[in-house]
Amino acid sequence: DLILWTAMTKTFKLCLAIAVCLAAACIAWSQAAPDPLDSLKVCAATQHLILENAFVRVIDDSIPAGASEPRHRHRHSVVVYLTDYTLEQTTDDGQKTVTPRKAATAAWSEAIIHSLKNIGTTPSHAIRIELKF
Repeated sequence: DLILWTAMTKTFKLCLAIAVCLAAACIAWSQAAPDPLDSLKVCAATQHLILENAFVRVIDDSIPAGASEPRHRHRHSVVVYLTDYTLEQTTDDGQKTVTPRKAATAAWSEAIIHSLKNIGTTPSHAIRIELKF
């Protein structure tokens, strides 16, 4: 009887531990809020999803000359520039950077929160490949 009781107790403890972990995972999953700075939501007029899977999110980004994108977030990414244009970027620390972009080039971008303005005379067009890990 003692052996049976010990085995039942171990099984019960294991089942209880699994149930607690599953409950915690369900609570965490249900409480995961969408990112209020998600660039696809904040910049819906200029950014469009091309492809998304478990590894990457590919975004087509076109900003008309003189137009702006409000404050938004990007993950680590590679950006491929399809046209020549000039952007003014403002980061959360207030730093402004003017950067000309050259068609048929690419650059690595660290994760960032920023706002942008196309200060040139031509529309911008870029493809951003955001990493999900």
